[in-house]
Amino acid sequence: MPHEPDRREVWTREATDYALQEGLIGLSLRPLAASLGTSDRMLLYHFGTKDDLVAAILRESNDRAVDGIGAMPPSEDLHAAVHDLWSALGSPALEPCTRVYVEAAALGLLGREPYATVVRQANEVWAKALVAHLTRSGVARPLARRAATIIDAAFMGFQLDAPLVGPAARRRAVGDLADAVAALAG
Repeated sequence: MPHEPDRREVWTREATDYALQEGLIGLSLRPLAASLGTSDRMLLYHFGTKDDLVAAILRESNDRAVDGIGAMPPSEDLHAAVHDLWSALGSPALEPCTRVYVEAAALGLLGREPYATVVRQANEVWAKALVAHLTRSGVARPLARRAATIIDAAFMGFQLDAPLVGPAARRRAVGDLADAVAALAG
């Protein structure tokens, strides 16, 4: 398989940048390879298959999002954490990662591989990152796990609804989520 791990790592980062800009659905090897200054055959030589390349892109994108959450300062409390996390996901650094994840999750939901497998793996890593942020913010671990599950599910719904609702409705929904999750703390 790959003979130059450094080249593969560089191309993974660059291919992820490309996918974050252009989207994942309809990703074509030739335009991607051209943007990387190589050929589609060289990409296949280093990654094996297009699915392996897509899986590498999805993992890199998820790692970037997880790193972004990990770099956040602790939130004031659980209520603030919902708002802080939502703001982070809408930031220029994380919004493209979120969009690519939503595309991959939609394809995975239909059973398409490598999307289903990589999204399942990404979900596990992502959930740990949410729990870690919540615990850094003073939330007890059992509550952090429960809250992270609810926050993640709601955020996915918000992201799917993004093209359909305006910013005011979304802000209101995030506020309602923050109130509901904070109520779990009792």
